[in-house]
Amino acid sequence: MKFSRKNRALFIDKEAIATLALVQEGLLNPVVGLMNKKEADEVDRTGIYKGKSFPFSFILAPSGKRNEEVLKTAQKGETLDLIMNNTKYGELTVEEVFEIDPLKRVEKIYGTSDISHPGVVETLKRLGKYAISGNYYVDFEDIKKTKDIIKKAKKEIGAKHVTAIMMAAKPLHRAHERLIRLSLEKTDLVVIFLLKPYKKDNFSYELRYKTVDYFVKNYLPKNRVIVVPLENTYIFAGFNEVILDAIVAQNFGCNKLAIGQNHAGVGLFYDKNSIKSVFDTIKGLSINIETISEFAYCNECKTLVSTNTCPHGSHHHISYHSESILELLKLGILPPAVLVRKEISAIILSNLFPNRFKNLEKLYYNFVPFPGIMEEHNEKDFYIELMKLYQTTSLT
Repeated sequence: MKFSRKNRALFIDKEAIATLALVQEGLLNPVVGLMNKKEADEVDRTGIYKGKSFPFSFILAPSGKRNEEVLKTAQKGETLDLIMNNTKYGELTVEEVFEIDPLKRVEKIYGTSDISHPGVVETLKRLGKYAISGNYYVDFEDIKKTKDIIKKAKKEIGAKHVTAIMMAAKPLHRAHERLIRLSLEKTDLVVIFLLKPYKKDNFSYELRYKTVDYFVKNYLPKNRVIVVPLENTYIFAGFNEVILDAIVAQNFGCNKLAIGQNHAGVGLFYDKNSIKSVFDTIKGLSINIETISEFAYCNECKTLVSTNTCPHGSHHHISYHSESILELLKLGILPPAVLVRKEISAIILSNLFPNRFKNLEKLYYNFVPFPGIMEEHNEKDFYIELMKLYQTTSLT
């Protein structure tokens, strides 16, 4: 609904709306609402809320002069409209307004307040000096739809055991595929939570979804893997990401969370002469967290291997570094098929570089054998056939 002048307003962005909706839909349980000062201070000090692990306080502290003036003069019981892009998305009834230290806030989230950290800079821009608590509601249907999709998928196959995988798939590569397949062997249903960020990027969520959806539909058993969005808001960006992933996965109805051993936030450390991880400090979570070893391609084994079981040294391993593979794609270069499935590369490149070739049909028929029947082909087809030529070995 359009913004009316009946109530005073707080102006917030879509990222804030989505984060509030996560709590509203019960996905950050035990947190069920905005924390007041006493609760916030206690959680920031202990990392515990209602006897369960939660890494930092859940608060709303929007930046901006207009918001600061409203918060400084807000009265208990007053109703404030929550406005995004001049449209009302919800209401909040004031319980308490209190001052916060933005630098301490970002340090709790990211483990640092160093402004050279990109997440710190972005979050500081969005943080004001005053936080507000109180009952609220927001209109955000996306998360409800995700809950319904998972519920329906479980019901269709009678799934009793559900495994969650949090994935950016930027890009989807062979190690991701292996992780999904391994998880599928030990569960009834795999839910791939595809991270949906709020930064603009030409490697969009829609493009990443297209690649994962293609892999799932063409190379995995029907109805046993689903892909759903996860609103990847700023609260997931810090070193506590894995704790929040586990909380969200459990509240979505998953029994297990599968992660790679190099997942952000796993953090091995020594305590009383034994190696422990962040999982040893989690309280109140019943979800099973499985850490899967890192994968690499071994040029001696001639296949994808676990770095924990391959007998050959790392100098024989080709690593699956997403950023390096992404750099090739952004330069318009086809990654080797040993890194990225050729069909996935074709989807990505044809989206990143539309209408790249001046005479596509001529190139296609010059390089690709055909049965004598002229057919129309697109850039995706061309990339797939080009990769087949790269894989030809008789003259090498």
